[in-house]
Amino acid sequence: MSGANNIEGFLPLHPEVFRILVVLRSGERHGYALVKALESDPGRPGPIRPANLYRRIRTLLDQGLIEESGNRPDPAVDDQRRRYFQITELGEAVARAEAIRLRDLLAGAGDLVELPR
Repeated sequence: MSGANNIEGFLPLHPEVFRILVVLRSGERHGYALVKALESDPGRPGPIRPANLYRRIRTLLDQGLIEESGNRPDPAVDDQRRRYFQITELGEAVARAEAIRLRDLLAGAGDLVELPR
């Protein structure tokens, strides 16, 4: 796959992968919290299937874009079976590069359609 020194090699990101990285930028989350955050996005066309989410999580872990968090909530307030994920520095760089790529793509489309601000 792509090496850590080749951020452009990760692009373009699948929209769901990009959205997972964006959600994790606001803080670590477990799988169900990720599902809820993704489903609350008005741009999402429908529910996310857990199998799809966890397949994407495995890929992101393998690529080093996210990692499992070592921080665990107090067992009295959280289910200890939950795995929490956080974005890595590489994941931040890749998400930033994808955001720039999308911004530039939209800028080029501005000639075709008036884009709202």
